[in-house]
Amino acid sequence: MTRNLWIGKPGLLREIDQSAKSWDRTADLNVTEFKSLEGTVTTVAPARTPRRLKFAWDALLPEDAQHLARLARRVNGPGMQGSPVTAYGPVAVLDPASVNLLDPYQAAGQSGSASGADHWFTVQGTAVISPFMGDTVLVDCQDASTRIGWRHGTWPGWPVAPGMTVSWLLPPDWIDAIATAQLDWKDVDGTYLSTSAVTGGSVTGTAPSGAAFVTPVGGPGTTGLAGLAGACLTVGDTPVAFALGDGCPAMSVTAYSDAPANPLPYRNVGIDLVEVRGAEL
Repeated sequence: MTRNLWIGKPGLLREIDQSAKSWDRTADLNVTEFKSLEGTVTTVAPARTPRRLKFAWDALLPEDAQHLARLARRVNGPGMQGSPVTAYGPVAVLDPASVNLLDPYQAAGQSGSASGADHWFTVQGTAVISPFMGDTVLVDCQDASTRIGWRHGTWPGWPVAPGMTVSWLLPPDWIDAIATAQLDWKDVDGTYLSTSAVTGGSVTGTAPSGAAFVTPVGGPGTTGLAGLAGACLTVGDTPVAFALGDGCPAMSVTAYSDAPANPLPYRNVGIDLVEVRGAEL
């Protein structure tokens, strides 16, 4: 299945179906080397490595070029007036090369918090999330109806657009015959709209009208301990167990180029983005 780039403010994503002439998605490793007088090397690296994306197009359609220009220049576009979406704040990017939209640590069943609250929350029932071996996290379900939600770090869920196909694969050690895979669709305010759910290890759903976010949810269907590693959230219908989490981080535009193309009104456009904790004026 061919995936296209989706980019924009949550609730106002636009699909760019023209292939970029260049595309770089290298993460910033920020590794610093210290070399001693004896010649040995010590490295220091942060725990998190922010994502960077760079795209460039030749002869991009004017409508797509204007959309990117509005994001770069923080100018309100169609559909933003009277909505909770603003020209400021972070941008959502659904990278077509990302197999798994979960956070890297989240996909690996790891947490920076003892309670796991940075990546998971209890939607229904009673559950305790805690470390088990190393950084791997388990959930202890107190009743069979328990539902666990996967938490996005910035928004009420993962950004989507109406009509988009999304697939969700539960952790592979859950038992398909009793587990529940669920996608909760939400509007731009984070208000619940509807659910796509099945009994089984995975579910594929289509974002309904008005949907701006989706929250993946799972129910092990039994009591006791269940692992949280190996889940996959993806655009399309081909989730992959234990796929590296590329994440779907909030991003900010750091550079933009726009040159008239021949023939007009096409434009040669380049845009650079970086993962951010927030994006202020």
